[in-house]
Amino acid sequence: MPKASMDRALEALIEPVVTGLGYDLVGVEYRVGGRSALLRVYIDLPGGVTVEDCERVSHQVSGVLDVEDPIPGSYHLEVSSPGLDRPLFKARDYARFAGRRVRLRLLQPLGGRRRLAGILQGLEEGRRVRLILEDGRELSLELEEIESARLVPEVGFGGSQGGRGRRR
Repeated sequence: MPKASMDRALEALIEPVVTGLGYDLVGVEYRVGGRSALLRVYIDLPGGVTVEDCERVSHQVSGVLDVEDPIPGSYHLEVSSPGLDRPLFKARDYARFAGRRVRLRLLQPLGGRRRLAGILQGLEEGRRVRLILEDGRELSLELEEIESARLVPEVGFGGSQGGRGRRR
């Protein structure tokens, strides 16, 4: 099964469990490497996610995966908050984080490059991601052309997240 199809199938299986527990399912990443695979589940809450939240979701998702057995062979389950370099999975993410700096990895090279960075301008027609590249060029990409996307953390003075400060 292609990676994108497997991610969607796992998300469809896991999402009712996560939302039933009161969390938002940000997305699912399934990676195969070596003898085992990694299934990473990103969850979120308006006030943030604790280690206890991750343990709670992990326990419930693990039970569903044991019963349904959608992953061949062995795998490691990891439940995490999206973090400062939050991955973008869904169309709504590209609309929600318009104005933020992002890094993209494309499925196929565009102008000889698969990795791009710039300011996210949002979503057009529910399927086209608009981006202003670092060199000032504007680009419009189909969601299906993007392999992965992440926010670039914004760090203020003194290394604090989003902090405001004045040096004296």
